[in-house]
Amino acid sequence: MHFHRITRKRAEVPIVPMIDILFILLVFFIVSTTFKKPREILRIELPTVREIPSDTVSDARSVIAVDALGNVTLDSLAVPEGLLESYLAAYQKQNPGRKLELEADKKLPLERLLQVWDSLTKAGIPIGDVPARIKVREKGATD
Repeated sequence: MHFHRITRKRAEVPIVPMIDILFILLVFFIVSTTFKKPREILRIELPTVREIPSDTVSDARSVIAVDALGNVTLDSLAVPEGLLESYLAAYQKQNPGRKLELEADKKLPLERLLQVWDSLTKAGIPIGDVPARIKVREKGATD
């Protein structure tokens, strides 16, 4: 007995038309691409405030100085580690109305600066009333 089998055609992908389409897409992308031009680099140096000699003192302030190692002095009085808040509270009682100024070294870690600001806040001194100066060493000064 002989059964009739249906012969199936193998699915063929026409390669030649696909090559034509890919070639057209390649030409389109080449023509429509805009190449990046090298940009000029503009170096900007922000202005820094320098000390200007003056004959008049606008406001006498007490100085909280913090060096690069994190040592704190309050008007040339060394403050032990962890006691800044109590020193500030006592200083405010002894000198009511006297304003403070923060003088920090440029190499002072941010964590230590935040601790000083936190001590100011806990002592009841608003941070906005304490301007900060950052000491920048002059060129040629040794570290």
